[in-house]
Amino acid sequence: MTSRNTALDHVKAVACLVIVCHHLAFYGPMSDVLRPLWPGLLGWLDEYGRMAVQLFLVLGGYWAAAALAPQGQARHADIGPVLGKRFVRLCLPYSAALACAIVVNEVVRSWGFDHDSVSATPTWNAVLAHLLLVQSLGDWEALSAGVWYVAIDFQLYALCLIWLWCSRSLPRWPALGQTGLVLATAASLWVWNLDSSLDVWALYFLGAYGLGMMAWWATHTPHPWQRWGWVALMLLLTGSALLLEWRPRIAIAGVTALALVLQGLCLPAGRWPQWPLLTWMGQRSYAIFLIHFPTSLLVNALVTLHWPQSVAANALGMLAAALLSVVAGAQLFRWTEQATPTWQLWRNWQLGVLATGWVAATL
Repeated sequence: MTSRNTALDHVKAVACLVIVCHHLAFYGPMSDVLRPLWPGLLGWLDEYGRMAVQLFLVLGGYWAAAALAPQGQARHADIGPVLGKRFVRLCLPYSAALACAIVVNEVVRSWGFDHDSVSATPTWNAVLAHLLLVQSLGDWEALSAGVWYVAIDFQLYALCLIWLWCSRSLPRWPALGQTGLVLATAASLWVWNLDSSLDVWALYFLGAYGLGMMAWWATHTPHPWQRWGWVALMLLLTGSALLLEWRPRIAIAGVTALALVLQGLCLPAGRWPQWPLLTWMGQRSYAIFLIHFPTSLLVNALVTLHWPQSVAANALGMLAAALLSVVAGAQLFRWTEQATPTWQLWRNWQLGVLATGWVAATL
């Protein structure tokens, strides 16, 4: 079990770094100075780096299956506390990162840094919508890059939790929970994921999440015929979805889910290579993901205002932004994720974000 967790920490660390680099390449302006020198690398990060999110979606489904239905049947009779715990766990570091994003946006704006990556001063409604994870549904401007993912993650977890809980009321069909989620995964891969207007809803991303859940059940069933049945089903769903329309993000999700199965079944415990730095970063990947954009924005502003055309300064700035994002993420992890998540802590951070937004709007 330790080896498997270490492997997944490594995957999360690499995926998180790719997303950090993607946003550095996509938003600029440091990358704009460097693009003529490294067009291939920055172009690849710009176009494909965002697809690392698929790894987090698959891993999210994998761990959701472990928490909600490790043997395929719902383990929780009361969904209220489970959903509340998930919300608090997601929103503690998220709220702190939002407060930082609001402050950084206003600071760089006061310096005269005028760039598309700087968000407009938030309204009270926009801040409240972000705290309730409904900002994308109401089409409010994002206060930071990547905050949409937190809302989608919560939607996906809630959707699966509620369905599995409902399936408990029909004990004569013990496989109802799994069957419903497999059918929903197929519907997402074949229908919902083809409509980009649905990308503010969990249904659009349920294909990758559901493949992750299936990977858990394949890895942890004691019956070999069930195990390979799950693998065949994953191959069928992914392959047919790609035949309908080739989507690299779905291909990545399918490969990731199958790799989870192979790693869990074929790699003996303790045999996974030990890279302590990647393990450390993987454990803090969510915090790094949340805080990296305001950190990068601050570095972008400093470098652009002082050395706008210097290739060396912008290259060092890109490196500094990535490293400082990791450092800031580690601190955010220490403040929010290492502490036991409670409603009181959540309330304090939420009030802090509201106060920060109010100050920004009134100055």
